[in-house]
Parts: sequence; C-alpha cells; structure tokens
Amino acid sequence: MLQSTDSLPDRPTTAAAARPVGGKAAPAKRLPAGTGPFSRFEWMLAGRYLRARRREAFISVIAGFSFIGIMLGVATLIIVMAVMNGFRAQLIDKILGLNGHLIVQAMDSPLTDYDPVAQRIAAVPGVASAIPLVEGQALASGSNASNGVLVRGIRDADLPHIRGIADNVQLGSLVDFEASGGVAIGTRLAASLGLTIGSNLTLVSPNGNVTPLGVTPRIKAYPVTAIFEIGMSEYDSSFVFVPFAEAQAFFNLGDEASAIEIYLDSADSVDELRPAIEEAADRQILLTDWQQRNVTFFSALEVERNVMFLILSLIILIAALNIISGLTMLVKEKGHAIAILRTMGATRGAIMRIFFIIGSAIGAIGTFAGFLLGVLISLNIETIREWIASFFTTDVFSSELYFLSQLPADMDPGETLSVILMALALSFLATLYPAWSAARLDPVEALRYE
Repeated sequence: MLQSTDSLPDRPTTAAAARPVGGKAAPAKRLPAGTGPFSRFEWMLAGRYLRARRREAFISVIAGFSFIGIMLGVATLIIVMAVMNGFRAQLIDKILGLNGHLIVQAMDSPLTDYDPVAQRIAAVPGVASAIPLVEGQALASGSNASNGVLVRGIRDADLPHIRGIADNVQLGSLVDFEASGGVAIGTRLAASLGLTIGSNLTLVSPNGNVTPLGVTPRIKAYPVTAIFEIGMSEYDSSFVFVPFAEAQAFFNLGDEASAIEIYLDSADSVDELRPAIEEAADRQILLTDWQQRNVTFFSALEVERNVMFLILSLIILIAALNIISGLTMLVKEKGHAIAILRTMGATRGAIMRIFFIIGSAIGAIGTFAGFLLGVLISLNIETIREWIASFFTTDVFSSELYFLSQLPADMDPGETLSVILMALALSFLATLYPAWSAARLDPVEALRYE
C-alpha cells in the first residue's frame, strides 16, 4: 500500500542529491501496479482528503455547508412538489366530487326533455351517470345571519352518484330526500347561519311572482335534513341541495332542467367521449368539460408550481457552487502532495478522478440524505402541520385561504427522480473545473522551492 502523501519524507530536488555514493542514479519509486481508472488507490486518496485535519478545518466547513445545502435543497424540492401535486389532486377530487366532468346545456330550446336525453347519454360506454339538475342563486337566511348560496335541485335516484355529497354526510340523512321536502347544506354554511338538523333555512329568490306592483321575491323555508362536509371551504359554505321538483317550483322553471351533469369513468377521457355524447344527446347542446370551467384556476396552479421549482432549484445550484470553492481551496492546499504524486507516476487523469470523487461524494451523499429527509417529511406533512399549529398556537394552513381542510402531499416518482438526477448532475458538473485545475498542476513549479 502506498504511504500517505502528506507524510512522505523530503525528497532530494537536485540531481547530485538524488545520486547514491556509487554514482549511479537511484531508481524512482513508482505507483503500485493496477492503479487504473477509479481504482482502490484513487478512492483511498479521495477518502483521505475528505477527512480534513485541523489545519484544513476551513475547507471541511465549506464541504459541510455544501453537503447541508444540497441535502436541504433536494428535500425542499421534493416536499414542495409533493405538496403542490397533493394540492392539485385534492382540488380536482373535491371539484369533480361535486361537479360533473361534463355539463350539457340547451341551446335552441329549454331543456324539457332532460330525462330521455340523460338516459341516452348514460348509455354511452365510458359514462358513469348523467344527472339532470336545476341550479340558481338565492339568499339563504338562518337564525342569526344571511348568506348568498348556490341552490341545486337533485332527484332522489341521482344523489348516490354525487359521491361528494353522498359519502360525506356528517349529520342527518339523505334517505327519502324528495319526500322529506328538506335541504342538505354544508357544515360551514350551517355554522355561519346557526343551523342544525331540524332548523329552518329560508331561501329568497329575486325571480318571484309577477304582481300588478311588480315582481315580488319568492320566499320559502325548508327544514335542514342533512349536513355534509366535503372538505373544501368554498363548497361547504355556499351549496344548498333541494329536491328536484321543489327547485323547479322555487325558480319558476316548470318541467324544465337547467343542465345535465355527466360523470365519466375517467376524468381524462372527456375529449375522447365528447363526439359520442354529442351524438347521443340528439339535439343542439352546449357541452363544457371540467378543464374548460376551471382553466384559469389550474393554469395558475401550474405556473406557481413551475416557478417554485425554478426558485428552489437555486438552493441546489448555490450548494454546487460551494463545492467548486471548497475543491478549489483543497487543490491549493494539496498542491505539494499532487506534485509528489505526479513525480511518482500518477497521471493527469488519476489526479482529476481523485478530486472528481471528492466533489461527487459530497453531492451524492447530500442528495441521498435530502431524498430521505424529503420523503420522511412528505409522508408525515399533516402530522407536522398539526404539531407546528399547536406549538405556536396559530393556523398554519387556513382552510378559508387554501380551500382545503388538510395539508395534502402526493409524491410523484418521476418528479422525485428528476430532482435527484438534477442534484447529482449539478454536483458532478461542479467538480469538473477544480479537478481539471488539479490535473493541470505542474509538478516542477509546485516543487521549485521545496
């Protein structure tokens, strides 16, 4: 095994000093055989240089900051991307749990044939259900407040297909919803109006009865028979579901529906099924999908997600720059040892690989540690949020501001892999210049004054 270059004895620097008494030149020591690319010898020297001694403590500090920077950068990127993906997935799930994937609206005449049209559309392969509904805005009043709401009339047979309501009833029941003549409201609306099961909710519609004195608002009270909680504050505070026939009478629609909501087996198949649905409707219709109705909202989410990725990538870039500065200082410090290695037969490629291993080790270990930290936090993000909220007695994730009651996280394997590969690539690129500088070091100049 080759002895450490830092403990090598002073070597003669003149030809006379290098000759023995007999006058013949002493054979120069050479590196041991088998020192090929990335050999055990190169890894041994790289590991020795990574374990800096007391006089090289500043270099060790820079390497430590580089490691911490890469670890935190990778972890932060993984966590933020997971939260953004979870946020988007939860919003889509909440929105599509209450709204159909496609909305059919009449164009040439009122939608009085809603029942046969809905049956024909429901028979299209890939369509889960087609639900006629009556929709309108009204003013809802309770025991101590009033609030603007969106009223939807739904038939008993269609309620189980709206899983956002059917699966999230907190109080009361939706059994015999039409026969009860009552309404179903969200938890936040019930809390703001001071209502509970059995309380009366008063709805006021501006489109009321026509009298000689003008149009008088239509006012009617309905008992609250069910209270649901979707988990999206905007929906829990603004939706009121009433029986289909009651909604028709309240909005003076006669035997007419406002629209038909279509639920598909897959939300991503709207473009594929659009021609078949238009053909099955067999009348002039306006067909709008969930992507068109929420294009501004989801476009803003996508822009925010991409900008966050670019900004947080700068953390990894800064850490990679620290690798460059740390390795550059290490090359300056080890100039004497590099020169001795060159005189002993080490090639420029060997020197370059040694310093490449040093910088790559910092980047690879930091990336792996950041990956573990990011996965650990992403899997426990809601628990961590609750702990922070209780410790600082503040609401970390306001449901009124972010629409959701919980902080979601959904890690995407491909996205996580791209973060890891980017961190490794930046770390490897950061080692190239210092390693190239070390390989270019002239041993004659380095040992001139030794």
